Amino acid sequence: MSENNKIYLDNASTTQTDQRVIETMLPYFNENYGNASSLHQFGTTAKDQIQTARKQIADYIKCNVDELIFTASGTEANNFALKGIAFANQTKGNHIIVSSIEHDCILNTCKWLEKQGFVISYLPVDAQGLINTDTLKRYLTPQTILVSIMHVNNEIGTIQPIDEIGKICKENKVYFHSDACQSFGKIPIDIRHVDLLTINAHKIYGPKGVGALYIKKEVNINPLLHGGGQEFGLRSSTENTPGIVGFAKATELCFNEMEKENKRIKFLQQKLITALSETIEGIYFNGDLTKRIPHNINFCIGGLEGESIRLLLLLDEEGIAVSSGSACSSNGDNPASHVLQAIGLNPFEARGSVRISLGRYTTEKDIDTFSNAFQKIIRQLKPIFS
Repeated sequence: MSENNKIYLDNASTTQTDQRVIETMLPYFNENYGNASSLHQFGTTAKDQIQTARKQIADYIKCNVDELIFTASGTEANNFALKGIAFANQTKGNHIIVSSIEHDCILNTCKWLEKQGFVISYLPVDAQGLINTDTLKRYLTPQTILVSIMHVNNEIGTIQPIDEIGKICKENKVYFHSDACQSFGKIPIDIRHVDLLTINAHKIYGPKGVGALYIKKEVNINPLLHGGGQEFGLRSSTENTPGIVGFAKATELCFNEMEKENKRIKFLQQKLITALSETIEGIYFNGDLTKRIPHNINFCIGGLEGESIRLLLLLDEEGIAVSSGSACSSNGDNPASHVLQAIGLNPFEARGSVRISLGRYTTEKDIDTFSNAFQKIIRQLKPIFS
């Protein structure tokens, strides 16, 4: 199949960089390429552009310019948030609460923090992937210093009530961090009750290798990286000027086009859910179908849960890219999804999901082509495994 005929339905893993973003970035590779810490004109030009980009993004999330710290990724920002808060506030307490369906970079950071003497509580979720705020209240102790709950889950698309969570944390004088990599630029985010927020560029048609952490003023946090004191002394490293410029442009495009784009994506999501429901016997969807980002569909097929990798490879042969959960969890031998197990699936079922994530370049024709190809593949597999 030619490159032009390929269909990409894995936008939750990463997105195609928008051509408008690429064009905005290009001058900062070979014309305005100075180090923002240098005092000459090359450096001051880069510094000014970084500050312009910072203000653009800050304005969209409604925070102060000096509350936005650029990082190299969402993973770095999440590490920065958890480790920075933990070590800066350990005289107050050593207890951190996270949900059981957080991204691996949060969960693995927590495992590391446990080895450093911190106590981690893993908040359960219901069958739809939603936390219970009453349970959160019960988990809070006088030793709790941080709650970290992702805004939108990367596998099942469930949207958590971060405004309500933030209010509970504020009432209990506990910092609240939210990983918003899957929601930023796609749905509105209210940060009024959020102390720290992780975002990144490559999920919103921007470049890879750039993210940011919003840190509300007066939050007590230690730097993760030490060096030349860039980013207000909180994140040392030479700034990625082209990436930061591209991040700002990608943010502008997403926020300006959000309402219209979400209507289009929602239509495609519902069309595909209906088509799959009507044609695939034994299909069941994972996650809440209403409190869910419109870009996400996650499902299993009864009797074929053990064949998800084969399904993905057969789709790939048809030129269609989907995933079986988080891209960051696919480095093992098809591990069972901790997210699907948290919502009640057994380990066998939790290996068998298909995640479809729609995006800016997904068309109605793509949905029809996927649906027809998928039905054909299921017909091939059913006699073999029935």
